[in-house]
Amino acid sequence: MGRSFLRYSEAFKQQVISELEGGKLSSISEANRVYGIRGAETVTQWIRKYGREDLLPKKIKIETLKERDELKEARKRIRQLETALADAHIDCSLGDTYLKIACKRLGIDATDFKKKNAITLSELRKRKADLK
Repeated sequence: MGRSFLRYSEAFKQQVISELEGGKLSSISEANRVYGIRGAETVTQWIRKYGREDLLPKKIKIETLKERDELKEARKRIRQLETALADAHIDCSLGDTYLKIACKRLGIDATDFKKKNAITLSELRKRKADLK
């Protein structure tokens, strides 16, 4: 069985908005309840459609100086990590390209060379630990 959709007239939409503006309705949720409007965002969409964003509830964020500093530091760290990741990607691409060039000059297939000489990350860590 198909879903049914309610269509509201322009006059009805403007009436709801004017009642919100005039104070007869104190909130969007009250408008939904009084008029039986089922969509949670329906009235909000009407408000935006008619350019009455001043009727939307305001969001105020209160944070301590410590929280603001932590957020600033986190964003700075993210930028540093993104830069490091980009550098590592470039290094990896250059390494692959150098390997392909070297294998080509030696007359070796690069894929076969990688398979025969593969070293896993865990093996590298083990070697580093053994050196210490």
